[in-house]
Amino acid sequence: MSNSNYDPMLSQTVEYALRTVVHLAANAPDSCTTAQLSDATRAPAAYLSKVIQALVRAGLLQSQRGAGGGVALAVSPQELTILDVVNAVDPIGRIESCPLGIASHGKRLCPLHRRLDGALAAVETAFASTTLAEVLAEPTDSPPLCEGLVAPGD
Repeated sequence: MSNSNYDPMLSQTVEYALRTVVHLAANAPDSCTTAQLSDATRAPAAYLSKVIQALVRAGLLQSQRGAGGGVALAVSPQELTILDVVNAVDPIGRIESCPLGIASHGKRLCPLHRRLDGALAAVETAFASTTLAEVLAEPTDSPPLCEGLVAPGD
């Protein structure tokens, strides 16, 4: 991203995966080539290929090689959640035991780590309750992704 103030909580892999599935959802049921997806999402093609492979392995995308091939959603935008995409490429790491390895804490988190894990749980809940269809249907003057993407209904 060109905004130097943008410091994402989520990895670049997650960002590329979300851009990819949002673009495919906006164009469903049509498929796109990796080159088309790279251009639309501003993600490097070689890196995006690896992200797409992870999404295919997770059953979220389907891929067909050869003439007329490409990548398409394997799950409907109404069913595919942001959490599905995140979990396919870089799951949110919950805090299950003391990250400092303090033996007396064990699985009983201190107040700081309990609150941090609670925030991670809230993010998971928000992502699990948000489908791609909802993201694309939300009225906005700033449609998801890059310039040139036309939001459905525009």
